[in-house]
Amino acid sequence: MADQLQLVTFQLGEELYGVDILDVKEIVRVQAVRAIPNAPSYVEGIFYLRNEIIPVVNLHKRFAIIKPAVKDDDEDLLSGFIIIDIENMKIGVIIDRVSRVVTIEKTEIQAPPQMLTGIGSEYIQGVVRQDGGYLILLDIRNLFNPKELQKIAGLRK
Repeated sequence: MADQLQLVTFQLGEELYGVDILDVKEIVRVQAVRAIPNAPSYVEGIFYLRNEIIPVVNLHKRFAIIKPAVKDDDEDLLSGFIIIDIENMKIGVIIDRVSRVVTIEKTEIQAPPQMLTGIGSEYIQGVVRQDGGYLILLDIRNLFNPKELQKIAGLRK
């Protein structure tokens, strides 16, 4: 089991991403998000989940993903937020479509190709080849620098 990783996979734009299941607290349907003045451009706002204020981050903006995923009407049910835990702070991440939980061998993880979707390599832990494409493993601890985390934490007050 130590040689394997369980990942929650989801779609952003045309790419499939995965994050360690241990970093995911839950997946929720789209909620009403309240905009916050002077928030960083990639922060959509906040929403309330069981009496807790959760900041919501838009990775489309963070990664400059211009094209959203193409969805059928019934797939709207699969979009929403993944609630991740970074340094004991819950953050909602907007996703186009939740996919599934997969188990991969750590030996399958490769270094990302140089020009992968244009997102910064500092956010990518690696890639795994899958069905003619790639599953991009996000390193959630590197999604935000300490200063950004502090700013996001301040939105919850």
